[in-house]
Amino acid sequence: MEEIDRQILALLADDGRMSFTDLAKETGLSVSAVHQRVRRLQKRGVITGFAAQLDSREIGLPLTAFISIKPIDPAAPDDAPERLAHLQAIEACHSVAGDESYILKVRVASPNELEDLLQKIRAAANVATRTTVVLSTPWEARRPPL
Repeated sequence: MEEIDRQILALLADDGRMSFTDLAKETGLSVSAVHQRVRRLQKRGVITGFAAQLDSREIGLPLTAFISIKPIDPAAPDDAPERLAHLQAIEACHSVAGDESYILKVRVASPNELEDLLQKIRAAANVATRTTVVLSTPWEARRPPL
């Protein structure tokens, strides 16, 4: 990947709403050249989308937890992600090495909602769970080094 593309990616990762005009000023390219490069990065799948970052506390979801899951029956099919996809409180699902099969990042409004969610996860995917509740988040969603 060219250095100028990395620069564009870094700028957009820091401010996804940056205009093509501002990107052009920062990179020294013309607006049309920046537009072409961004479009090419999207077509290649390097840029997968643009989204607003939400403050979970402000939208009523102050409790974050990580839930490690492993199948109760080790011979069962590895289909937990599909079985859990309908649960909107699950923000991320990561396949991991180790004792557990997946780690889920969840956001809920209260400890009672977390308890309800745990029951739904166990029932939907036939898994055992281990939960870690987040006390605070000094930083999150850092952009990758470019």
